[in-house]
Amino acid sequence: MNRRALLSGLAAQAALLPGAARALGSSPHPAPRPDGLWRRAVPELGELLRAADLGGQTSLAVIDLRSGLALESVAGGTPLPPASVAKAATALYGLRVLGPEHRYTTRLLATGPIRAGRLDGDLILAGSGDPSLDTAALAGLADRLRAAGVSEVAGALRVQGSALPEIRSIDPGQPDHLGYSPAIAGLNLNFNRVYFEWKRQGSDYAITMDARTGALRPQVRVSSMSVQPRNLPIYTYEQRGAADHWTVARDALGAEGGRWLPVRNPAAYAADVFRTLCGAQGIRVTLGPPLAVLPDTATLIASHDSETLPGLLRGMLKYSTNVTAECIGLTASTALGARPDSLQASGAQMAAWHSAQLMGAGPIRFADHSGLGDRSRISSLDMARLLSTHGTRTALTPLLKPYLPRDASGARMASAPAQVVAKTGTLNFVSGLAGYITPPSGRALAFAIFSADIDRRAALSRAERERPEGGRAWARRARRLQNDLVLRWSRLYGA
Repeated sequence: MNRRALLSGLAAQAALLPGAARALGSSPHPAPRPDGLWRRAVPELGELLRAADLGGQTSLAVIDLRSGLALESVAGGTPLPPASVAKAATALYGLRVLGPEHRYTTRLLATGPIRAGRLDGDLILAGSGDPSLDTAALAGLADRLRAAGVSEVAGALRVQGSALPEIRSIDPGQPDHLGYSPAIAGLNLNFNRVYFEWKRQGSDYAITMDARTGALRPQVRVSSMSVQPRNLPIYTYEQRGAADHWTVARDALGAEGGRWLPVRNPAAYAADVFRTLCGAQGIRVTLGPPLAVLPDTATLIASHDSETLPGLLRGMLKYSTNVTAECIGLTASTALGARPDSLQASGAQMAAWHSAQLMGAGPIRFADHSGLGDRSRISSLDMARLLSTHGTRTALTPLLKPYLPRDASGARMASAPAQVVAKTGTLNFVSGLAGYITPPSGRALAFAIFSADIDRRAALSRAERERPEGGRAWARRARRLQNDLVLRWSRLYGA
């Protein structure tokens, strides 16, 4: 067989092999793609904003952390309400002013000696503003009081919570019954909420109001509930002295259920629960009036320490707990010597502190530390810059919650194009997201996205603020925009 015949035979055999036609029609090295073709697969910014159809205003910015340059911005200098994204600013404020080793201490003190099981004086429960104090912690203090040999208190149980100002509601504009807008004080318990539980029994209802934590469910006397034969309003509230009196519409209850309701007098609530826990230990004690100042002669019996500040902040950012944000913000402002008497005054202190860290910052206003109030204002560019200040990423990244983008079908992406940690924020017709993007290239980015239809929000009545018409659909579109922007920036600047 000559050479020509051999080559012809091999070619004929190759043509019979699977995939041979594809192999013959392709190059062993892919042809170079036109410059920038991959960028054209990333949705245009204007296209994403038009698709969201949010109305109102949207402010967005993304910054390269290494250079400090803004890579992309739309209305970046427009101040908008940050909602709970403000908690990221509060976290940084607390860490820088108080330090990561800061703890809150709740103390149990006596104004007299203990003789033969009797405390000859008052028993004092003194708070320092701990936002995480719960019924289990108070039960531990009652255990230690019993271990100290106390079975009777000759004086009275008195509470002292002047470490922070007493604030009746984080946002008075919210409906009374919403558990995320309770009171704030120097002595807080269970995020200043009481659990209302009901169960139908014949033609009536069995009702409990308790301070539950885990298996502990002490009944509460300073908060009461009455079922009324009506349809609306679902709840009414009245404060009588130190007690909270609620009514609920019978038609709204159904067979059984439960929900958290806010507490408006945290010191009285803590005293009520602690007295019950002491009773469970066989310790007899009556309630006395609160103390404004601790007596110099008071001696320590026991104390309870909170987690260090990073642990408190991690929980705050994960669950967006308003009480934690307000207590930490107030504590930091107090540590700076401000002694604020309101959330507005403390928020102004925090805004001034952040403005001093940012050269050439636009107007920054914080009405509180949680973002629950809608009068706070910060631009996306200043929020991204705030996240870009020296050492901020190192401090906040371990505390922020991972953000997993969704694909076109709405499912969480199993392999996202970048690692993202962020803080979300949601109010009626207000939505925000801010945090850090770290693609495989290691090029770290800080970003912030704020959207708000302020006129639509302002038109809501107080009663409509729990579930306004159109609110959920608007929030879904805002979240979708945030998702698509994070994916855009991950792909566009991650190479």
